Amino acid sequence: MNPPDLDDWLDQLDQATQPSPPPPDELEQAVVAAFDAGGPLARLDPGYKPREPQLQMSRAVARALSQRQALVVEAGTGVGKTFAYLVPTLLAGSRALISTATKSLQDQLFLRDLPRLTQALNTPVRLALLKGRSSYLCLHRMKEARVSGEFPDRRTALTLARVERWALGTASGDFAEIDGLDERSPIIPIVSSSRENCLGQDCPDWKACYVVKARREAMEADIVVVNHHLFFADVTLRDSGVAELLPSVEIAIFDEAHQLAEAGVQFLGTVLGTAALIDFARDLLAQGLAHARGVHDWQGLHAAVEKSARELRLAAAGPLATAGRELRGTLKLGWLERAGSAALATALLGVEQAVGTSLEALTAVRDASPDFARLCERAQELRDLARGFAAEPDAGDVRWIDIGPHSARLVESPLDIREAMQQQLEGPQGAGKAWVFTSATLGDDEGLSWFTEPAGLTGAEVLRVGSPFDYPAHARLYVPRGFPKPSEPEHPASVALLASRLARALGGRTFVLTTTLRNLQTVADALRECFEAAGDAITVLQQGAAPKRVLLQRFVDNPAAVLVGSASFWEGIDVPGDALQCVVIDKLPFPPPNDPLVQARVKRLEAEGRNAFADYFIAEAAIALKQGAGRLIRTETDRGLLVVCDPRMAGMNYGRRLRAALPPMAPVANEAEALAWLTELSARH
Repeated sequence: MNPPDLDDWLDQLDQATQPSPPPPDELEQAVVAAFDAGGPLARLDPGYKPREPQLQMSRAVARALSQRQALVVEAGTGVGKTFAYLVPTLLAGSRALISTATKSLQDQLFLRDLPRLTQALNTPVRLALLKGRSSYLCLHRMKEARVSGEFPDRRTALTLARVERWALGTASGDFAEIDGLDERSPIIPIVSSSRENCLGQDCPDWKACYVVKARREAMEADIVVVNHHLFFADVTLRDSGVAELLPSVEIAIFDEAHQLAEAGVQFLGTVLGTAALIDFARDLLAQGLAHARGVHDWQGLHAAVEKSARELRLAAAGPLATAGRELRGTLKLGWLERAGSAALATALLGVEQAVGTSLEALTAVRDASPDFARLCERAQELRDLARGFAAEPDAGDVRWIDIGPHSARLVESPLDIREAMQQQLEGPQGAGKAWVFTSATLGDDEGLSWFTEPAGLTGAEVLRVGSPFDYPAHARLYVPRGFPKPSEPEHPASVALLASRLARALGGRTFVLTTTLRNLQTVADALRECFEAAGDAITVLQQGAAPKRVLLQRFVDNPAAVLVGSASFWEGIDVPGDALQCVVIDKLPFPPPNDPLVQARVKRLEAEGRNAFADYFIAEAAIALKQGAGRLIRTETDRGLLVVCDPRMAGMNYGRRLRAALPPMAPVANEAEALAWLTELSARH
């Protein structure tokens, strides 16, 4: 053992050799002043209180911006991460690109957060919002639609009339201005352009084009708000306007970064979809009749392409097409389930021939109209895709088939976005830029490897900032022991029964999140039976019965309700206050093992000698669980109960890791304690 004076000397030597933290630069000092209790943010909001986690994140962002480095930040609910990156970005005075996962957050940043902050910080900057082509009206195609009169149904024709009235007064051409217009409306592909059908400078309405206007404004702006889909569409196709923008920005920030990888995988691959074939057939008929009536049998060509699209969907669906089973949502099939079948080969050949015949007819009249020249290019692309999917896939890529109620997509994609992001960060466009990636959920380990590995960001600085909310005091976690396993047939009914008892204690105010659409229907039906049998005046709101925002509004307006949702309801849902006080999750959200993308990723991990269950399945489940649990506590005064109806969470070794991934909620031992907590919450209403 060392004598005391030697220990002191060693301590002093150790402290002397430790590098001292770098002094805060001017930007970091300005950020600290902005978040101060007497600073501009406090003057913006009378209820403002400095939050240490928010300041910690904003200082890290400021350092990354100053040093032009890459930073990955996981910031828990309530940190205020949006202001934590916007304040340094505005104070930096550099040109910036901000990318989000959803159009709703895009609109929030552009319409609310950025204007308020620029005023509070006295940083007058030019802002621009840039969305994908399908978000903007195409004047040329709107006029063509009126002339052709080709609509799938009468409702679409009526919607066109509504769009035409709105078009008389809009300045932006952004469909988001039309109140109540669903972005899945069949009118949108008819009156918007795509990369395939845009005429470019040959368009008679080029000078008034809303897409061109939006891109011009983006090029002139200091801060441009885009979305991940747009970013990757541009990386792949150089089509969104980001390609011109990216070299000129010094800061690139990705909010909702947990969705970045999936958005990239969607756009970095190639797709042959029956919807694209039907759109081509519709435009072929409309333009043929408008500009070359009588020259070719446009009706016959249209019918042949449509028939090839229907046969491709039937071949892709296989036995599903004849099973009489109505599909809800999209079903993903492994390529090998259909590849090599005579039906799929025949269908792909049918597409190639039908589109090829149309190409011959279009080539003969190509010079008669710019629309024909563009249709020729679309026909060539579709024919090449059909030939490509008839051949073997590229090495290192994975193929699958998406089957929907009325469509099919053949997809070939890389397994992740690693290569694409490394090209962006390390290529000539990425040099000298600051890159910031942030979300409430990016991993369950200190290195946030769930996100950094597939995104090619293992060399980036990583920061984890916990939520400032008092979870131990305000939230409880209940994992019922002795509950049926998810593999047992009585599990969904047991989930519904438990959820009904919990909701009854609150008089509603409950979300039930399911991992599959099949369970969604089963649980919702069983809940209705439970409430009806007991005479409870609790409404069951079910995903799919109305648009998402309508269901949420009904839930908030009528707290005596249980909302049952899957997929998109696990994240991005914000119901603060007493309206939501119980979230029930049916089972641990492991990725489906038969998903072809999952299978390919597992195969790669095993080839690298890694444990696919620990490194992939548990990591994915932890992220999804954090997202679902994040619906419960949205403000510092919220209180609630999280229930995970999966005994594996309590009984299996990996359950400890999954529990650790959640905020530190106080556990309850049994249903009686859970109900007592809810009764206490109910008494506060």
